[in-house]
Amino acid sequence: MKMLNEMLQIKTLSTDRHKPSRESRYTGKRMYQILFVIVFLMLTTIANAQTGKEILVKVDSVMNAPKDMTAVEKMTLTDKSGSQKDRDTKIYQKGSEWRLVRFLKPADVRGVSFLRLASNRLYLYLPAFRKVRRISSSVKNENFMGTDFSYEDMSQSSYSNDYTAKLLKKENKQYVLELKPKPNADVSYEKLILYVDQSNYVYRKIEYYNNGKKVKVLTVDNIEKIGKYWFGKKMEMRNLKNDHKTTLTLTGIKFDQGLSNRVFTERNLKRPE
Repeated sequence: MKMLNEMLQIKTLSTDRHKPSRESRYTGKRMYQILFVIVFLMLTTIANAQTGKEILVKVDSVMNAPKDMTAVEKMTLTDKSGSQKDRDTKIYQKGSEWRLVRFLKPADVRGVSFLRLASNRLYLYLPAFRKVRRISSSVKNENFMGTDFSYEDMSQSSYSNDYTAKLLKKENKQYVLELKPKPNADVSYEKLILYVDQSNYVYRKIEYYNNGKKVKVLTVDNIEKIGKYWFGKKMEMRNLKNDHKTTLTLTGIKFDQGLSNRVFTERNLKRPE
């Protein structure tokens, strides 16, 4: 009987020795809670993470959101010595494809007009020749009317159609995207770097690359919400090869006026403003 009691005591001690204390049970529960929160946050972050393609599609969506738009645009051309030339234009745009630019002054460029009907349908009217000239793809990378914008820059309407996008990083509340041409895309740049505002998906800067070198930089400022659309009212394109820049300042911006399709025709291209 005494031996049985001793054996029972040993069994009880052994069981108690392996029974977790209240403190260890609390610690284990707490660790599971922390682990659950970490896993939940990781899954939420993954679910909410946007790809470069998704961000670029939103950039295009914001850029092409208005049904139509008109504005007065002042072009200021500045060379490396600081000498400036000013030009005034009127802009008409409908949807993402149609765009008309008319030069109003000075006198030597008055009446010159540029029409875009598609990425490969660009037209230029020169009053001196009284003729509409179609711009071929081979000259799309040439400067438009002595500015630092090429015909391609003036006609770009959808980056996601022409480029693949990779999200490089996030900095200063901006997405930084690397864009490379899709196969058979009719573009002349080998790479673009876009800096996109995370709050409204308006691009704030574009860096243009060719032959491994940065050749131009576009910056967008004075971004405002006009009605229901976000819009940059000032743009500057700087040519890094010759330190020349073109600044565009837009005023009198109006959206969704119901512009007629007849505005965007070759016949209308010849008509004075």
